[in-house]
Amino acid sequence: MPQLVTVRVNRPDRRPIRTWVPVFPIMLVLSPVVVLAALAAAVACLVYRVSVMRALGTGWRIVSALPGTRFDIEHGRTGVLVAIR
Repeated sequence: MPQLVTVRVNRPDRRPIRTWVPVFPIMLVLSPVVVLAALAAAVACLVYRVSVMRALGTGWRIVSALPGTRFDIEHGRTGVLVAIR
C-alpha cells in the first residue's frame, strides 16, 4: 500500500512548491467513506453480474502496484510532478 505522496509544482518565475501527503492518516479520516464506497461497488458488481471477489482482488492489485508510480504533467512553463511511494 502506498505510504507517501509527494507533489511538486514548478511555477514560472517563482520557487517550486513541494508538499508531502502521508496516505495512512488520510485513509483513517476517510475510512467511513471507503466503507460506503466498497458497499456501493459490491452492489454495482451484483447488478452488472461481475464477481465481487474478483473485482475486490483486482482493486487491491491496482492499489498495491501504486508505489513507485510517477506522474509528470507540463503545461507551458508550469509543471506538476506527483510521486507515489
